[in-house]
Amino acid sequence: MKMKKQISSVLLGLAFALGSVSVNALQVNHSSQNEGALDNSVINYQDLFNLEYAANPIVMPDGKTVLYERNSMDIMLDAKRTNLWTVSLDGTNHMPLLSSKDNHSNAVFSPDGTKMAYLSSKEGKIQIYLRDMASGNTARVTDVAMRPNSLSFSPDGQQLAFAMFTPSKPRSLFSLSFKPEGAVWADEAHYIDQTLFQRDGVGMNRPGNMQVYVVPAFGGTPRQITSGDFDYGGQLMYTQSGSHIVMSANIRKDSEFDVFNSDLLLVNIKDTTLTKLTKTSGPESNPTLSPNGKQIAFTGFDDNGKSNQINHLFVMDTDGSNVKDLTPDLDRSVGDVQWSQNGKGLYFSYDSEGKKHVAYVTLSGKISVKTDALGGMSLGRPYTSGNFDASDNGDIIFTLSTGDRPADLAVVDKRGKITQLTDLNSDIFGHKTLNKPELIKVKSSVDARELLAWIVKPPGFDSAKKYPLILEIHGGPHTAYGPEFSTEVQMFAAAGYVVVYGNPRGSTSMGTEFANLIDKNYPSQDYDDLMDMVDAVIAKGYIDDSNLFVTGGSGGGVLTAWIIGKTDRFAAAVVAKPVINWVSMIGTSDIYTFMTRYWFTDFPWNDINQYWDRSPLKLVGNVTTPTMVLTGELDVRTPMGESEQYYGALRLEGIESSLVRIQGAYHGIAAKPSNLGRKIGNILAWFDKYNTSKQREAETK
Repeated sequence: MKMKKQISSVLLGLAFALGSVSVNALQVNHSSQNEGALDNSVINYQDLFNLEYAANPIVMPDGKTVLYERNSMDIMLDAKRTNLWTVSLDGTNHMPLLSSKDNHSNAVFSPDGTKMAYLSSKEGKIQIYLRDMASGNTARVTDVAMRPNSLSFSPDGQQLAFAMFTPSKPRSLFSLSFKPEGAVWADEAHYIDQTLFQRDGVGMNRPGNMQVYVVPAFGGTPRQITSGDFDYGGQLMYTQSGSHIVMSANIRKDSEFDVFNSDLLLVNIKDTTLTKLTKTSGPESNPTLSPNGKQIAFTGFDDNGKSNQINHLFVMDTDGSNVKDLTPDLDRSVGDVQWSQNGKGLYFSYDSEGKKHVAYVTLSGKISVKTDALGGMSLGRPYTSGNFDASDNGDIIFTLSTGDRPADLAVVDKRGKITQLTDLNSDIFGHKTLNKPELIKVKSSVDARELLAWIVKPPGFDSAKKYPLILEIHGGPHTAYGPEFSTEVQMFAAAGYVVVYGNPRGSTSMGTEFANLIDKNYPSQDYDDLMDMVDAVIAKGYIDDSNLFVTGGSGGGVLTAWIIGKTDRFAAAVVAKPVINWVSMIGTSDIYTFMTRYWFTDFPWNDINQYWDRSPLKLVGNVTTPTMVLTGELDVRTPMGESEQYYGALRLEGIESSLVRIQGAYHGIAAKPSNLGRKIGNILAWFDKYNTSKQREAETK
């Protein structure tokens, strides 16, 4: 039996990835949702707290059952709740394994299938627990101060490895030593000598690093086996003998600047000595041991300095020799790698043309696609997403994308037949109208390239009528949208808008050449691609071109601000979590060392023109569009100061404008369901304010 993969809680990678709150408090004051009784025939704000989605399936040791994470929303805590459920591969026996008000996640099975380790918050802080699969008995394995992650069993099942942030003593050059006992003084000053001193989603970095530990599987004292001022971890892999663990880390002295240059490292569990297995210029990560224990699969690339680079799938001997690229001709980035049971090939996922695929590659490099229907896990906006696992006989169990529902589980057999295993949202959507995204192919006016975009129409759509249009722009900019479920898009449509979104140049899933058309050149002709998408929808004849609206977040916020500095065709805009001034962003964002190395050719003080010429702030004097600026209060990816600059500039220019500061939110505003509702509601309220067709409708009532 193959070793089962570990569940990961990470849904998205880097992209430019309320105790007594009442649902009624989320009813936003705009006409489409606030007049009369709540319309239960379409998606509404209450539904944000009722959504569920499946994630991280694992085929259980019996080969007939799937364990998965069932995610729901807790209205009282304003947070996601994760429990572990099971379902048979024929769709029957859908049952909870660990389901309560607590969170249970990140399950991993022992090699012999008799034990399951997982994370749980059932006793307060998140700890590692062990479940005996035969008896159902559980025991707490750890009592640690910080959250463990990256669980991995030793080959004999007697030991667990995990990674955990390990604090170090705060550094200080000076402190006052005469504070009287009982005196109430301000806290000590924070002394910072780290280059990367903050991280979005966390805030100011605490002194310390990610370190790797081992602990007896039945409980005991964890032993730290890495140390120093570097972050160790990622996917952890025991060698066949159980004497060493393979991990990924960047242990170069300039690691804060050379951010991509991680290597696979072999650590001796007994004496903690480290050996480098890889030494190339790019990032090697995600080590996975072959069933016979003789080879390691991993992902990586040779760093070429471009802003977009793709991960290839490699295999090598366990001593680091005989490295072979299995996907040299696949112009797509691979991920989620796992060996087949017989060791003759590997399964992996990749994005192509806005869809996430699962494929299989033999050790000779022959690739076959198993399905392109992964998705449904990015609830806020329609980003590509999805998890999968492969059974021993080659069936693929995956999170299914339908476009009008969040992710359910499905299985595709070797003949390509898909069977849906769960139905998590019919209770809220079965009686509502949600239209699926419709693909349109658009020819770029710049160079005649084919562009992919999707249209979502309002419920009850009538092609004889004229509708207002919202252009919604993805972030990244090196990410991709697809025909995915999106609460934002569906609620825009439910409010009476036709929505168009797509993948302009710079987007992933279309190959490296397409993505790097904006290398050291963003924003640029991606603006033209987006206008071409708008024009293509207008040409269909059902759009009121006097009521065009535009919004986007992060990289999409950059482009929204750029667009309204180039044209006045939009009736209103919402610029969400943008970069407005590339000069001021450097040194204030948590990714500034990455930006200066991969998005520009020099530092701004050496070549300020390339930064300023690509800053939307430079175009603010051209703006006439009523504009809302919306950002998370705690955002350090695109810091609040960027939004404040833009709002101040708009006010100085006399433009109708507003600034919305989403409280308790980092860059990922949708992390809290209430803040997702506030984001959507504020956008719609702003657009409704300038939507003349809605104003005419209101006057006739």
